[in-house]
Amino acid sequence: MRRMATIALVLGLFAACGSAAALTTRIKDIASISGVSDHKLMGYGLVVGLDGTGDGTRAIFTARSLANMLQRFGVSVDPGELRVKNVAAVMVTADLPADVRAGTKIDVLLSSLGDAESLQGGTLLATPLRGGDGEVYAIAQGPVSIGGFNFTAGRDEVQKNHPVTARVPGGASVSRPVSSEALRRPQLCLTLHNPDFTTACRVAEVVEAELGAGCARALSAGMVQLDAPPGTHDMIALIRRIEQLPVRPDVAARVVINERTGTVVIGQHVRIAPVAISHGSLTIQVRAESQVSQPPPLSDEGQTVVVPAEEIEVSEEQGQVVAVPPQGSLNELVAALNALGVKPRDLIAIIQALKTAGALEAEVTIQ
Repeated sequence: MRRMATIALVLGLFAACGSAAALTTRIKDIASISGVSDHKLMGYGLVVGLDGTGDGTRAIFTARSLANMLQRFGVSVDPGELRVKNVAAVMVTADLPADVRAGTKIDVLLSSLGDAESLQGGTLLATPLRGGDGEVYAIAQGPVSIGGFNFTAGRDEVQKNHPVTARVPGGASVSRPVSSEALRRPQLCLTLHNPDFTTACRVAEVVEAELGAGCARALSAGMVQLDAPPGTHDMIALIRRIEQLPVRPDVAARVVINERTGTVVIGQHVRIAPVAISHGSLTIQVRAESQVSQPPPLSDEGQTVVVPAEEIEVSEEQGQVVAVPPQGSLNELVAALNALGVKPRDLIAIIQALKTAGALEAEVTIQ
């Protein structure tokens, strides 16, 4: 009953918020400036100072990395002789903002490569972070934070969060400045997060109303090209004006189904043709018992016999048939499904049956 009520509540909220699709939102929330995006950085490093929770002997690369590091400091060690549980090899990743200057601090994320049990209390050694072109753009170093803990005593273990991933807030310093040429050209391109022809045209219309006719045009479902008005010298201020413009995005009729979790999301524009929906369930229970038959007392003949006894019970919920009017909207569909009292799995089956029957005017996406 709780899951039935949950589905009914979720669908009811979507029905109650039916006018949400008609609300406007900022261009900043549905699009971004092409060429002004973060750059992905990655590096390989060592975390030291662990309390016996580092990589074991099976992580051969950790011992070799440690031996190579010591070699640079004039200490020659055979990697095969190293048994250090206080060191863990990690991959270090970070996002480098666009148009950033040298010396800027950025956060880094650490992920264990070997069989370390926890990165708690460790310190990341200096790690170069490279971009897709192989150039070093930042150097990461500092104490790590896992945002939890992992304690073991005998066979008992207490763990919070994921102890083999960690962060170093502000742990990387940008060494190579990055500039964005998109901010220096008189022409900009807006990339929609959810490509749609109608939304792209609406964005172009809103920008033209703000900057002037002919300064914006939709090139595709996911891109709108903008021309800066003559005499524009501050592109940052122009982008700020464009990002704050309100626009009404268009939403396609779509139903999203996740069969693993029983989650169903129905869009506001979903329509169904005239249809009758019936729902019911049949339950059959078979019980088997063994009865013992014995001969009467003091009888000369007879033997004990085990006789199986089976009982079959059939119960069926009373089915209901609910009709949905022509061009029924989400409100009628929610009312019909609530009247049937369907469960999440039954709801998924009903939606798939409606799509197969050609009565559901929407795209069904199964995750």
